[in-house]
Amino acid sequence: MRILGIDPGYAIVGFGVVDHNGRDFVPVEYGAILTEAHTDFPQRLKAIADDMDFICERFRPDCVSIEKLFFTNNQKTAIDVAQARGVTVLSVVRHGIEMFEYTPLQVKQAVVGYGRAEKKQVMDMTRRILRLEQIPKPDDAADALALAICHGHCCRGNVLSKKLGAYMR
Repeated sequence: MRILGIDPGYAIVGFGVVDHNGRDFVPVEYGAILTEAHTDFPQRLKAIADDMDFICERFRPDCVSIEKLFFTNNQKTAIDVAQARGVTVLSVVRHGIEMFEYTPLQVKQAVVGYGRAEKKQVMDMTRRILRLEQIPKPDDAADALALAICHGHCCRGNVLSKKLGAYMR
């Protein structure tokens, strides 16, 4: 299964593509979509959508794992990130790719085994799971890879629990 992890944003959108065979994860590609700060916001959204279309077409993921947004303070930032996430989701839906959402707590739990893990722990465990020499840069790409790993672990758990449920009936 090919999983595209996405860490949404409007200045930086992290992405990470991994192949998962039910046990092992193999990194395919990772990086970030970058938009310039002084560009009109609608043009930034268009750039994100265009680049996301390219990523979906090039890597043809079976599913997408995207971070569920959670904001407490800055409403302006929250609205802008939500708009950027919206064009990202639209691109995924237009390509007919199934999408799954995870909170940061779920990602930490799936990758590290502890929902209150520090960001550095998640990044290092992502590096280890993918057998990379260094932690992926930028941080947004590492976060996107962690989202992909999270879905691989959660998907495997769902398949196992469905199989066990069939035996328990």
